[in-house]
Amino acid sequence: MKSLQVITLGCSKNTVDTERLLARLDGIYNILPESWTGPVDILLVNTCGFIGDAKEESIQAVLSASARKQAGEVGKLLVFGCLSQRYMGQLPTLIPEVDGWFGARDQDPLVKSLGGRLEGDTGRYRTDSHAYAYLKISEGCDRRCAYCAIPLIRGPHKSVPMEDLVKEASSLAAGGVKELILIAQDTTFYGLDLYKERKLAELIRRLSEVNGIEWIRIHYSYPADFPEDVLDEMAANPKVCKYLDIPLQHISDKVLSKMRRHVDGAWTRELVRKMRERIPGVVLRTTMIVGHPGEGKRDFEELLDFVRQARFERLGAFMYSEEEGTFGAENYPDRVSRKMKRERLSELMDVQRDISLSFNQSRVSTVERVLVDDYADGVLVCRSQYESPEVDGEIVVRYEADLFGGKSPEELCGKFIDVKITGADEYDLTAEPVKR
Repeated sequence: MKSLQVITLGCSKNTVDTERLLARLDGIYNILPESWTGPVDILLVNTCGFIGDAKEESIQAVLSASARKQAGEVGKLLVFGCLSQRYMGQLPTLIPEVDGWFGARDQDPLVKSLGGRLEGDTGRYRTDSHAYAYLKISEGCDRRCAYCAIPLIRGPHKSVPMEDLVKEASSLAAGGVKELILIAQDTTFYGLDLYKERKLAELIRRLSEVNGIEWIRIHYSYPADFPEDVLDEMAANPKVCKYLDIPLQHISDKVLSKMRRHVDGAWTRELVRKMRERIPGVVLRTTMIVGHPGEGKRDFEELLDFVRQARFERLGAFMYSEEEGTFGAENYPDRVSRKMKRERLSELMDVQRDISLSFNQSRVSTVERVLVDDYADGVLVCRSQYESPEVDGEIVVRYEADLFGGKSPEELCGKFIDVKITGADEYDLTAEPVKR
C-alpha cells in the first residue's frame, strides 16, 4: 500500500475538504499525518488563495514540497485547493515540479486520479482527535463584496442537504465529537437554493437532536438580512453556544458602500443591539478590515469609536489586500499606504486588547463548564462556550490527579468539566476544577 500525506493550509473549510478527500482514499493508501517529515509516495498540498499573506504561505509550502520531491523524499506531488483554482493558468509553468494541479472544485477529478472512491457517502477521515469538528453546511457564495475573491474561487452558493448534514453530524458524534462548528462562506444563506428560504435555524434544531452533540457554534454569519429566527433559536436552545461569529468589516457608511456589504452603519449598530438584547450574555466575534479604498481618517476614527461602544468580546482584523479580479481591484485605486494600514491595524488592536482584557477579567471567580481539548506541559487546555478553537484564547487548568478523582489527562480530554476562573489576561484565562 502506497503512502499518502496531505498538507492543509488556510481556513477550517479547507480542513473539511481534506477530511472528505481522505475518507475517499482511506484503505487504498497508508495515510500519514500532516506532521510527517519522512519519505512519502504521494504528497498533496491543499492551498489557500484568499489574500496576499495566505497566497504567499501556500506558494512557500508548494516550493518546500517541490524541494522534498527533488531530494527524493516525495514520489508524486499534487496541489489542489483555492490557490490552484485561482491561478491554474500560471502555476504549472512557474512550478513545473508539481505532477498535477487541481482546483478547489476539482475533488472528483483528484480522487479519480488517485484511484479513490467516487460513489457513495464516504464521510470524513478525521485528521485530529479533538472533540470538536467543523461542519461545512454550504459551498460557494452569491455575495459580491468588493474586496473578496471567494466567489471567483469557490463559485456560487450551494447548500448541503439537511439530511446529509444530520447524517454527517451523527457519524462525527459516534466518533466522539461533542461540539459542531457550523461553517460556510455565509452560514445565514443556508437553504435558500434548496428550500427557497433560509433554513439555518431549522438546521440548528435538527443538529441539536443528534445524540452526543452538546454544543453547536455558528461561524461566518453575514449581517445583511440576518435571519432573526436564528437569534430565537440561540436564546432558547441550550445546546447552541451563546457565541456568534459575524464579520462586520466596517461601520462607516462610505466604506461599507464601497465594500458592497449591502448594509450601512445604522443597520449594523441596530443588529448588534438586537443580538445583545435577544440573547442575554452572548459573546460576539467579528472581523474588521482597515485600509480599504475610501477609508479616510474620519472613517477610521468612526470605526474605533464603534468598537469602543460595541465592545466585541472577540475581534480580529486584517489589512486590505487588493485581489485581482475583484470589484475593488478593478474599480478602486488602493491609495492607503501599507505603512498607514499597519498603523491603523495596530491602533485598532490596541483598543480591542483593553476590551478583551476587561471581558476576561469580569469572568474571574465565576464557574464555567468547559470542554477539555488537550493536555500539555502539566495543564489541561480547555474552552468554554465563549471560546472557539484556533481563533480565541484558552482556559488553562493545572492538572493534578487528586484534583480530578484520579482520572488521567487522557481520560479527561474530550470531556466536559466545571472550573472556577482564577485569573485572566487579554486572551487566556486560568482556572481550577470545581469539586463535586
